[in-house]
Amino acid sequence: MRTFIQSLFSTQKIKAILYDFFTEYETSKIVEIQSLKFTLLLRASQIIILLYGVFYLLLYEKGYQKHDSTVISAVTLKLKGMGYVNRLNRNEPVVIDGTDYTIPPVENAAVFIMTSFIQTHQVRTRCEESRHIKQAFCTSDEQCANEYPYSNKSGRWTGNCLIKTNATIGLCELEGWCPVEDDKQGRDHINDALNFTIFLKNFVEFPEFDVVRKNFRSYMTSCIYNKTNKLCPIFRLRQIVEAVENDEDERASMLKHGAVIRLKIYWDCNFDLNVRKCVPEYSFRRIDTKHKNENFSKGFNFRFVNNWKADNRSYRILKKAFGLRIIISVSGEGRKFDLITLTLNIGSIMGIFGVASMICEIFMLHLSSHSEFYKNLVFENVGKIVTRLSINGKKNIEQPKTTNNATTTTTTAATATTLITTTTVTTNVHNGECFDSDDKKLLQSTIRPLIVSNSE
Repeated sequence: MRTFIQSLFSTQKIKAILYDFFTEYETSKIVEIQSLKFTLLLRASQIIILLYGVFYLLLYEKGYQKHDSTVISAVTLKLKGMGYVNRLNRNEPVVIDGTDYTIPPVENAAVFIMTSFIQTHQVRTRCEESRHIKQAFCTSDEQCANEYPYSNKSGRWTGNCLIKTNATIGLCELEGWCPVEDDKQGRDHINDALNFTIFLKNFVEFPEFDVVRKNFRSYMTSCIYNKTNKLCPIFRLRQIVEAVENDEDERASMLKHGAVIRLKIYWDCNFDLNVRKCVPEYSFRRIDTKHKNENFSKGFNFRFVNNWKADNRSYRILKKAFGLRIIISVSGEGRKFDLITLTLNIGSIMGIFGVASMICEIFMLHLSSHSEFYKNLVFENVGKIVTRLSINGKKNIEQPKTTNNATTTTTTAATATTLITTTTVTTNVHNGECFDSDDKKLLQSTIRPLIVSNSE
């Protein structure tokens, strides 16, 4: 192995490589073969490439247009609708409007609609810990030391164990917001939430084409989006939920535990046509997993508070809100005729035509039963003696025999010079796929190397 590596990188080897690199010139050679088999293969390949280029690249993929998917977008949302809540401790329902169930009032390309909640009125004082925390149960004060790092504690433990009369087990006392939240209790549901409406305003700009569009018109004030009115930007919450979920039980669970939905706006605009035809397409998809397939932290919820003070005491209303979070995504593509784009695509199609010839050469030089004969025709070496003598102006130079077994030809020095400088050598082969010993003379008479005569 060491000897092989040394010979590979020897000085003589490197010199030979450099010499061949600077002294050998390769040029194309055209061989015309009258063969039905190869001709049909070539034409079939060219037709397939032509159909692919014209119908797919130019027509289907709009290869004659300039494409730009850069979209600058702005989205605003307005919610309307009235709902009511049957409070657990009240006989009369409580009316809720858009400002109550839209939390927060403004988001960036998103909106949260509260559909159920748990509400707790709290004051800053001391009280017993939640019964849902196992570590809070105690029989002595030592078990309620504040140094225990329980992450689910509701406040600062005071070290006192609160045991009620005639009881042996109590709960640790805490200092904080009391009473603590009990999210295991029944929650308040907002009725008629599915009848809420969302007015979606979307402005988009295609900077490449200097076009600005919007998704609403002056006559779209009372419409509702549906299958027959797909351009209306006013959506009823019921239609959105039904579009993303077919199971009725799952839809009820979405209103109870919350869910995350994506509303996608796609602008597909052909600016070669009337710009008014540039309109959006809306689609809906649920992003979170189905609740029946989720055992931990299902749905979507968060907490928020309203704080105030009275009589030097701090009060707050803690709400754990469950609902539908709708995220708006905007994308699109603008297209317009462009001569440079069309020219480049046509040039690409023409370049692909070379694949047809390459396929035929693979079959001819490697897969054909007469591949060795075709190789001798295609690859030809012009000897160095011809080159030197032609430069020196010698006459009656005998050309070297070509590797394709063609007839040896004698020509003048001027003729030899022309052969060397000509970049194309043409050889005609008649029915090259049939080579019998009886046809050898006929084949040799048919093969004619290109001889360029030059009169003095």
